[in-house]
Amino acid sequence: MKIAYNSVIGKVRDKNEDAVGTFKNQAGVTLALLSDGIGGNKAGEVASQLVVSNLGNSFAKTDLASIEDAQAWLDQELNKVNDVILAESNTDTNLKGMGTTFVAALISGADGFIANIGDSRGYLFSHGQLQQVSEDHSYVNELIKTGNLTPDEAKNNPYKNIITKSLGINDASTADYIGFQLQDNDQILLCSDGLTNMVDDDTIARVLGESTSVKEKCEKLITLANDNGGLDNITVLIMSYESAGDTDE
Repeated sequence: MKIAYNSVIGKVRDKNEDAVGTFKNQAGVTLALLSDGIGGNKAGEVASQLVVSNLGNSFAKTDLASIEDAQAWLDQELNKVNDVILAESNTDTNLKGMGTTFVAALISGADGFIANIGDSRGYLFSHGQLQQVSEDHSYVNELIKTGNLTPDEAKNNPYKNIITKSLGINDASTADYIGFQLQDNDQILLCSDGLTNMVDDDTIARVLGESTSVKEKCEKLITLANDNGGLDNITVLIMSYESAGDTDE
């Protein structure tokens, strides 16, 4: 597995409220995590870092090897970290109302899943085709599902940044899970909406299809998002699967 990630502030925001990281447990299973914080002051930044650090450090101590066990573990840990965020926000007025999106990819051998809460996305790129695996928990996506809005109309909808589910804010901390099996050279992309609001899926697919390193692809996507306005923090994580080979971060 080759892995690269980066997170930048963008051109408009005054701080970066995204958090990202990868972790490997005692059984050699890889967990990639990305969160996009919401809330005033430094609240969003605190919430996103709490999720990545708490989940990542806890996962590194496990010896989970099966996808089923990993999903059960993640369900429990998401409840715990949600409680931590709520407790922190209730003890510090500066953190009141903080929350964060969450998207993760877990890979055990060729098996894996993507889990998400909110509108940070997980994609699978295979045989030249890009598929959004996660489903946005957002107001405009609900309108699309009910037929009240087309995907093209959603791109410029003024409410496109309103999410319907997050970690923190309330007790709802259940993620959606989509499983898959990887083939050689398949790629997984995790990203915050700072990328997807600035760069369309066709362009993302073209970059992922280039014969360059995962690090170069990661940096190119971030550059494109900044060149197109950089209106939000931009976080990109790319994992390239190989049935044999060391991790390259």
